[in-house]
Amino acid sequence: MKILLGTLLELLRIVIIFAFFGALGSVIMRNSYTRLEVTETYSWLGQIAILLILFVLYRNKWQFSGWYNGKAREKLPKKVSLTLILVSIILIISPIILGS
Repeated sequence: MKILLGTLLELLRIVIIFAFFGALGSVIMRNSYTRLEVTETYSWLGQIAILLILFVLYRNKWQFSGWYNGKAREKLPKKVSLTLILVSIILIISPIILGS
């Protein structure tokens, strides 16, 4: 029962983290794109980038401070983390390039 409760609390924590920081990142991204006069057509690429960055942050930092203490808690490999971050940067920049 204790393991199930810890898992459910961790899932709730993940949803709250991704919803809060995802919304915050989307607002910042939308305002930045508006100031740079980027069309709304490609702004979804920036939102995917935010989710990728949150995923990397969760897997490398935030999962170790939660309620779940299972065996599958490990960091992403450095190459995977770097690749996801670089893809995120490209996705953030791409609406500026594609919208011009």
